[in-house]
Amino acid sequence: MGVLDATGRLTITDRKKDIIIRGGENISAAEVEELILQTMSGVVEVAVVAVPDERFGEKPCAILRLSPGTPAPTLTELRERLINAGLGRQKTPEHVQIVDDFPRTSTGKIIKAQLRLQAANNS
Repeated sequence: MGVLDATGRLTITDRKKDIIIRGGENISAAEVEELILQTMSGVVEVAVVAVPDERFGEKPCAILRLSPGTPAPTLTELRERLINAGLGRQKTPEHVQIVDDFPRTSTGKIIKAQLRLQAANNS
């Protein structure tokens, strides 16, 4: 998706599909999110977004909202659980961030474009 400015320049602002492209391989954010919810107890909501990477172009970052009192998983713990559940190592998140809540639209949908910016600044 993009925006045309007054001079006719196109600026790409987002993707229509929720895909992370890591070294030419497409990673479905929804697939990783679903597996995190299935394998990690205490995770209430999750969003997986792309963060920039010099070598691969993009890499996955998992942003988690945890139930109260749940300790934050380490990146190693998260990756091991996903790999043990059958996710390919190349698809596992390379960053994990914990949030109290997600930025949302007026209808309650998570604003992934805003999360990508925040994740890129924190990774």
